[in-house]
Amino acid sequence: MLDLSLQKLLGLLLTWSCRPFGVAYGLDNGLALVPPMGWMPFERFRCMTDCARFPRDCISESLIRRTADLLVSEGYAAAGYQYLIIDDCWMEASRDDATHELVPSLDRFPSGMSVLGDYIHFLGLKFGLYHDVGERTCMFRGPGAARHFELDAQTFASWGVDYVKMDGCFASEEDLDRGYPAFGMAMNRTGRPMVYSCSWPFYKPKPDYSLIALHCNLWRFAVDVEDSFTSVTNILSHYASKQDVLTAHAGPGRWNDLDMLVLGNFRLSYDASRLQLAIWSVLAAPLIMTNDLESVRPEIKKLLQNRDIIAIDQDPLVLSIISIA
Repeated sequence: MLDLSLQKLLGLLLTWSCRPFGVAYGLDNGLALVPPMGWMPFERFRCMTDCARFPRDCISESLIRRTADLLVSEGYAAAGYQYLIIDDCWMEASRDDATHELVPSLDRFPSGMSVLGDYIHFLGLKFGLYHDVGERTCMFRGPGAARHFELDAQTFASWGVDYVKMDGCFASEEDLDRGYPAFGMAMNRTGRPMVYSCSWPFYKPKPDYSLIALHCNLWRFAVDVEDSFTSVTNILSHYASKQDVLTAHAGPGRWNDLDMLVLGNFRLSYDASRLQLAIWSVLAAPLIMTNDLESVRPEIKKLLQNRDIIAIDQDPLVLSIISIA
């Protein structure tokens, strides 16, 4: 049973409201008609690049292949978790001298991204990659997209990328407002359908959600989630403070992204895990796990694959429960 404080939080957060529904507006690409579901490494594995000392946990081809296998063999893919998204720290520190293309880490991704993408697709999953609209990625590990929007979009398309997570570090407000739409249009021009996940509003003091909703399939608006109940409730409080504008601009093809599900890691109790998954679902948020699928406890695995909860998140009518704090 939930303790009294959790019951009070649920009481504050739960009230029914209908969202507008209809065609996809994000990029006019027809994608993400329901919130994306999948897996991303960042909160659990951070930017671990020392594979000599930490071979299981480093951001590498081995980790991504292992996770792809587990998404399928452990039933997550069948439950709807289809996007396998590689976060920051996959790149070499600089572009190719001759072509100026992005280069995957030669040590950690020796087969290259096209081959890795083929493996992910062979398993029936979809392939996602992180990038940054500014000069560098947020963890300083690779070059950003600045001045290379067309080239990078074409590179991602050639690698078979299905989902782009675009961060906003090392960019001015002007760069953000110009760069996010420009990269989205560059993606469209490739002819390859790619879900566009933006961190645009997080970096803006006064985000224009009408503009953001025209150019992005989903958008991060709060700080990175951490493996703690306090972090989860802080994000919910931030959502509550902006709920009117956030719900007004969300719907099929354009979603409020509350960040990753931290279920299955170290610090959330079972009841807190239930709460995060339930509230993310009733708010129609993307369900992107961040955990080590080899060590997820059986009761958390069962929770993550609960078809009734997932059906609420994936409801095509986009009925949601919103916070009223």
